[in-house]
Amino acid sequence: MPEGHTLHRAADEQRPHFAGARPAVSSRQGRFAEGAASLDGTLCRDVEAFGKHLLYPFEGADGEARHLHIHLGLFGRIRTHEGELPEPRGLVRVRIAVPGYAVDVSGPTACHVLDGAERARLLARLGPDPLRADAEPAKAWAKIRKSRTAIGTLLMDQSVVAGIGNIYRAEFLWLARVHPKLPGKDLPKGKWNAIWADAVRWMRIGVETGMIITTEGPTPKSRRSRRRFNIYKRAECPRCGTPTTMFMLAARKVYCCEVCAPPPPES
Repeated sequence: MPEGHTLHRAADEQRPHFAGARPAVSSRQGRFAEGAASLDGTLCRDVEAFGKHLLYPFEGADGEARHLHIHLGLFGRIRTHEGELPEPRGLVRVRIAVPGYAVDVSGPTACHVLDGAERARLLARLGPDPLRADAEPAKAWAKIRKSRTAIGTLLMDQSVVAGIGNIYRAEFLWLARVHPKLPGKDLPKGKWNAIWADAVRWMRIGVETGMIITTEGPTPKSRRSRRRFNIYKRAECPRCGTPTTMFMLAARKVYCCEVCAPPPPES
């Protein structure tokens, strides 16, 4: 599943083409035909990312915005076309197109039109997004400091923090020297501040580069480079040389160093 930086990068790339335009909206696959027809040729006000969600506010006939909502989930994909636009290929759920530029979305978990109230309910379910200027990290801390749930699970809970996925989870906890199984209620406030600051810094770099990078030094040239990560899928801790520990948490593999961040009692 794409982490939040991927959606913010997509929004940043698409905004200059769609915001203020009247794009053609279609559904080759047909599963979104009615929704596409309701948006086709109407004014797109913006392209926004909230965590792992993309929202395109379109102007409605009554002046109220209607929001195309896309969540890629595990298997969704966005393809971008520039110049002479090809015919949509495969099971394209929705194509958004202006002359010389189009995006095709295939296999999303969610692709539907929301009214203003539905958009508000969606956003109310999300925690603060480190990539948004309007984020309020105190809201996440208010949930974390009262929870007995492991911090490694809480960071993957989109209602606590929006946009962090499995790789960033492992990296931010390693950087802060926090064991993934530490209960949220036992996390010091200073550690939370460090995790949030790292999320803001490194996820912004992810937007800029199009890659998850959490290591200092020259930017790796390849997405295949393991030098992009400190602990994720690494054989040993780069800080102390201890073999990495891996276990399942929140249904995903998490990697940590149990010397730099000892496990909590009875973990």
